[in-house]
Amino acid sequence: MRYLILIYDSEANAPETTDAEMQEWFDYTERLKASGALMAGEALQPTSTATTVRRQGGKVLTTDGPFAETKEQLGGFYMIDVDNLDEALRWAADIPSAGRGPVEVRPIMEFGNE
Repeated sequence: MRYLILIYDSEANAPETTDAEMQEWFDYTERLKASGALMAGEALQPTSTATTVRRQGGKVLTTDGPFAETKEQLGGFYMIDVDNLDEALRWAADIPSAGRGPVEVRPIMEFGNE
C-alpha cells in the first residue's frame, strides 16, 4: 500500500541545517531505497517561494505564499510503498526532524485496478 509521509517544521524557528543533520537525511533516504519502499521524495523550497491558485467566479486568482498560515510548514515528503500502516508509521517515526515538527502519514487513495 502506498503512503505519503508529509514532513512539517517551523521555518521561523528551525535551526540551521548542519552537515551532520544532512547526513542523517541522506542515510534515512538510503535506508528507504535499500528497503525497496521508496517511490519518491523531495525537499521543498521555503513557503516564501509558494504561489497559491484559486478559481473564483470564472477567474483565476494567484496569491504569493502558502494557502494557510500555520505554525509549521510542509517542508518535504516521501512516498513509500509498504505492507501496512504500522510499517509506514515506523518509517515516519525515523524521520530525522520528527523531534522538531509533526510528520503526517496519509494513505494514497487507490482508484480502479492499479
